[in-house]
Amino acid sequence: MARNTGPVCKQCRREGIKLFLKGERCFSDKCSFDRRPYAPGQHGQRRGKPTEYARHLREKQKARRIYGVLEKQFSNYFKKADRAKGVTGDNLIHLLEKRIDNVVYRMGFANTRRAGRQLVRHNHILVNGKRVNIPSYLVKAGDEITIRERSQKIASILESLEAKQRQGWDAWLEIDPKGLKGVFKEVPNVQDLQLPIEPQLIVEFYSR
Repeated sequence: MARNTGPVCKQCRREGIKLFLKGERCFSDKCSFDRRPYAPGQHGQRRGKPTEYARHLREKQKARRIYGVLEKQFSNYFKKADRAKGVTGDNLIHLLEKRIDNVVYRMGFANTRRAGRQLVRHNHILVNGKRVNIPSYLVKAGDEITIRERSQKIASILESLEAKQRQGWDAWLEIDPKGLKGVFKEVPNVQDLQLPIEPQLIVEFYSR
């Protein structure tokens, strides 16, 4: 399976904004973006005013990197969102939010989406009592996500859940921290997500 194995901190620097791809490290003084808040490369500090195309491209790349989706898959999500009823940009974000690796992260079982993807891949996650090991699996409203019994003592899961409990959970999720399970109650409104993304710019990128 294709995946991005490059340094994730460079992705934040390239987009000029923190994408919070490394969990707690992003909030510490070890964060690379805080020390070098400019694009990587020899000419990273000499970037001029971006063109309209560059703005659209960067917005698309930003969304891809936040959710950890490769180019072809992201393009397919856009096509599916464009065919669905409603606002295309919102439909796109809804599809990305329904990915099981993202939901595992939102519920606090993993401190990053990349870690959530690993939990799914390694068979630690059940959806409605059935094992799911495909990170792109889309959950539905009412689905119950559980850490399988044999995995409930994994330190990284417990530490991540404890940190998330201090921050608080999102309103569209119902979490049982003691039972290490949660329910995806509904698809969230894009405005409630507070993402550093303008979906309309992504729509304009693919519509050019």
